[in-house]
Amino acid sequence: MAPLVGIARLAAEGPLLEAKRRVEYHELPTRKFITKCASDRVPFGYTINPYRGCEFGCQYCYARYTHEFMELRDPRDFEQRIFAKRFDAASFRAEFARIPRREHIAIGTATDPYQPAERRYGLTRRMLEIIAQDRGRRLWITTKSDLAARDADLLAAIARRNRVTLNMTITTTDEALARDLEPYAPRPALRLAAIRTLAAAGVRCGVSCAPIMPLINDSAASIGAVARAASEAGASTFWANVLFLKPCSRQVFLPFVEARFPNLARRYRERYSESPFLRGDYPETIRQRAQSARQQYGLEHQGFEYDAEHLAEEPQMPLFEIHAAQPAGQAGPPTLKPPGPIPPGTRSPTHPNHSAQPEAAEPSPAWQQSVEEWKRRRAPGPHRGPPRRQAP
Repeated sequence: MAPLVGIARLAAEGPLLEAKRRVEYHELPTRKFITKCASDRVPFGYTINPYRGCEFGCQYCYARYTHEFMELRDPRDFEQRIFAKRFDAASFRAEFARIPRREHIAIGTATDPYQPAERRYGLTRRMLEIIAQDRGRRLWITTKSDLAARDADLLAAIARRNRVTLNMTITTTDEALARDLEPYAPRPALRLAAIRTLAAAGVRCGVSCAPIMPLINDSAASIGAVARAASEAGASTFWANVLFLKPCSRQVFLPFVEARFPNLARRYRERYSESPFLRGDYPETIRQRAQSARQQYGLEHQGFEYDAEHLAEEPQMPLFEIHAAQPAGQAGPPTLKPPGPIPPGTRSPTHPNHSAQPEAAEPSPAWQQSVEEWKRRRAPGPHRGPPRRQAP
């Protein structure tokens, strides 16, 4: 077996920080914290991922491929072996300062920045504290965690001098279905509560109902229920994208469908057998349902809806990451330590409403795909939860 090199070697050598019943946390020496996107098909130029891996264990997650760069090829490693990047504030500050101000910066494209590891190591908050010292930036944060509400005051302070949107992913308001799809993520009600807190603090929030999974959460009633809940919680934007299945995702999602929705398994395997993307009229149908929901509940379209295909093609982070430079006088390499308690404080002054903060610049045009009409698709109607197993 060939010796490991680059980031694979660093990951293998990264010290174990902590082990839980299901998850191990490792430290990852890191040279770069920010990645420049090579594709012009996504509406942001740079991405920041404080962690590698995500323990929410979403059945449909497309980002599992990022662990393959570390020679961790079991798809479940992505949710069970979490790497916290060894943080150096001076290096991050200098790297962030080099990003042109016209560029959009996305935080959380290949990991959730507010996953449980954030409670232990606080990397996302440390980065935001540095970003808060800047102005004129365009930030997009994606999460499905209510932990984001912890940083309401900090995000509000950033929003007063920058264009900020926090995008909360909510695929369904059906909590039983959400538990099946996202077994270790906070339930939808908690995510909506976080939006209320953030919106009240003056942070512009959006909701992405993504991915839309055919015959699982794609009815007009299901999409409308998410849009209604988003509007009532104080979100400003809403968008939806159709499920795509790269090989790393197929290995997890298709067996899940086989076990949970056996009556759909054959159709999923057939539709995704030749391409990770559906072909026909289906995505246009979903776009129309999302647009109808936006109009009904007074939400905007702009939510940085991006071409997930091209995002998935991105390596996201360099294949070769090396130790950060040692601070002067330090005997050994910098070591990641859990942050101290977040100091209590009073709420920052807030905007009277969401529109009071600067509007984010228009993103690139939403990706246009041709996609195949499903032969059997559930008709719009009252959403009663996930499809039920058919009697034998």
